[in-house]
Amino acid sequence: MISVVMAAKNYAKFLPMAVRSVLEQTYTNWELVIIDDGSTDSTPKAVKLFLTDTRIKYVRSDTLGQSRAKNLGIHLSRGEFIAFLDADDAWLPTKLEKQLALMTDGVGVVYSLRDLMDENSKTFSRESESAETSAGGVNELFIQNFVCFSSAMVRRVVFDHVGAFHPQYDLAIDYDLWLRVAKHYAFDLVPEPLVLYRTGHGNLSKKLADRVATAFSIMHQHRHAVSDETQAEGYADTARTMAWVLRDAEPMNAIRWYAEALKWPHRRLESLKGIVATLVKRNRRGATSPENLAINR
Repeated sequence: MISVVMAAKNYAKFLPMAVRSVLEQTYTNWELVIIDDGSTDSTPKAVKLFLTDTRIKYVRSDTLGQSRAKNLGIHLSRGEFIAFLDADDAWLPTKLEKQLALMTDGVGVVYSLRDLMDENSKTFSRESESAETSAGGVNELFIQNFVCFSSAMVRRVVFDHVGAFHPQYDLAIDYDLWLRVAKHYAFDLVPEPLVLYRTGHGNLSKKLADRVATAFSIMHQHRHAVSDETQAEGYADTARTMAWVLRDAEPMNAIRWYAEALKWPHRRLESLKGIVATLVKRNRRGATSPENLAINR
């Protein structure tokens, strides 16, 4: 009934926890398709321990990239529904069961809230209840991608209708997909955290800059599907979010992002206040303080 697609690359450290979280599901009519996208670590060894379960399939690919690796997993899967799980995340045991119950007519995607965990799998923060958004319209998604990727369950017919992940993108690949899906299908939400989303590994500044650049490209592709007001809100909020994240580590870069937000007629006073606050904080702490030199995710 449900195919779980997991694309992994050099996540041998985290993958066993992810696979075990699938094995521990209360709903058992699933298959797990693991696409190893050219790992150079001990991922093959980590996966081998689980291959005694005939529901788990392992395929080694040759550095396809995120989009193509996940598309291969979709192609090789057989389920009526497809659930995605990144190899560094994990599920709570009732995840599939509770989502399947919401897969009614007209619903294309069911997602859930998430808890955050660090590199050592310690849960340290719960996603705000304000994230409980099930409207799922293209306007709402244009402003904010509120669907945690590892929480998503999708009807297979959705991919037949709107296509799979676009190979043009290697970051924020789900954002483009959800915008395409939202034009034709409803989204529904299990309003509780059913996913453990891992943070604390990788460099935020580089990844975030690349992700925002990709997000702007995707927004540009889909801008005609939303109102002018929604466009302004989406572009301005994205730029302000980038500025807010960088305000301590890279204050001058943050100011440039606030200036970018000012180009759009949405909450401009907030962007101006952000510029002033960043300048004041920078002058107090000094541009070369250690806090201003690096930021990690």
